[in-house]
Amino acid sequence: MPLIRPSRDEDIPAITAIYAHHVLHGTGTFETEPPSVADMTARRADVLSKGLPYLVAEQHGKIAGFAYGNWFKPRPAYRYSVEDSIYLAPELHRQGLGRALLAELLARCEAVGIRKVMAIVGDSANAGSIGVHRALGFTQVGLIEACGWKFGAWRDIVILQKTLGPGDTQPPLDQPAP
Repeated sequence: MPLIRPSRDEDIPAITAIYAHHVLHGTGTFETEPPSVADMTARRADVLSKGLPYLVAEQHGKIAGFAYGNWFKPRPAYRYSVEDSIYLAPELHRQGLGRALLAELLARCEAVGIRKVMAIVGDSANAGSIGVHRALGFTQVGLIEACGWKFGAWRDIVILQKTLGPGDTQPPLDQPAP
């Protein structure tokens, strides 16, 4: 089983390489140009500055994947809702790594007070990502058809959600009860 841990500065080159592969060869992200190490460093710093988790899966001493949660929208009322992102090294798909990484991300999001997690999955044909989210209790709440153009074709996005902890039955941990 992989070691899932908080990311460190020295993980950024491996994270960047994994993500670059998905940008160049996959439809899970609609980016078309791989970001640089500096870009990925800044993105990670942004996530961590919000007190949100940014994790890696380490297997046999190598970074095998990464996952993080970032605000779903930037306005303050959304501060209890995140969008997850999860990417694996291409040779490690379908081995349970994505499920383990996402499960740990959900636990850490709940621990910091997150109550709603959204997955905005690029490409409705992305059975792996949709499947791992469904396996961990996400439900599909939307489909936006043909909203991204990548690799010479229109691509959908699938929107899934999962409620954590008490959800909407109680106020957030940092708010007084009504």
